[in-house]
Amino acid sequence: MLACRSTAKADAAAREIAARTPGARTEVRALDLADLDSVAAFAVWIDGRLDVLVNNAGLMAVDEARTPQGVEMQFGVNHLGHFALTARLLPLLLATPGSRVANHSSMGHRAARGTADPRLERPYDRWQAYFHSKLANLLFTAELQRRLAAAGAPTIAVAAHPGGSRTDLGTEGGGLSNRAMRTIVPFVTQSAALGARPMLRALTDPAVRGGEFYGPRFVVRGAAPVRETPSRAARDAAAARSLWAESVALTGLEPALTP
Repeated sequence: MLACRSTAKADAAAREIAARTPGARTEVRALDLADLDSVAAFAVWIDGRLDVLVNNAGLMAVDEARTPQGVEMQFGVNHLGHFALTARLLPLLLATPGSRVANHSSMGHRAARGTADPRLERPYDRWQAYFHSKLANLLFTAELQRRLAAAGAPTIAVAAHPGGSRTDLGTEGGGLSNRAMRTIVPFVTQSAALGARPMLRALTDPAVRGGEFYGPRFVVRGAAPVRETPSRAARDAAAARSLWAESVALTGLEPALTP
């Protein structure tokens, strides 16, 4: 299933999948990760077996904005919407042996400084807001995996990042750095197809273990994805528990560890 904010783009992707893989079955559903009401409406359509949940929506260094629920937009889309979606779909994942929750982070998580404030009660820094949202992806992965393991669940949580990949991330916005990205990205990044490989390994490699993090061999680029060690901040167990509690408070959802 392709769950996307832009159903027009999703329809185009579905047609490309069908052309490349005859017999493939796809379904497109509208999902806006910025809006927790959209997450709730989408989740009711999902039932039956659920082998993988790929939390892949992303914004990078966009202009200051808030979600419909009043949260800083990058934190809201990149982390909070995924937390809510995972919470709503976790019972289906737990009922599917061998299932995985895979969160798409970034090498940029290493640049996060200070403490993120999801309510945006401080001067807005578009890049630090992005870096903190990507750090949140890894803290969420770690705490979810810890809880899954403690419960003896059949599901694991993993993470990956694409390195520097040729997409429009970072170009949407009115800042000087956004304009620079439009010029630089095509020359210094690898293809989006190569950037997808770490996530594909995290999703499909039978040797992958819960809590692991994968990226390109040379961090920014590289055809062969490898296991990475996240930053020290991403390995802070207390910060992961705190983020979990804040996410529960902001979404009103506590992920249940029983099907």
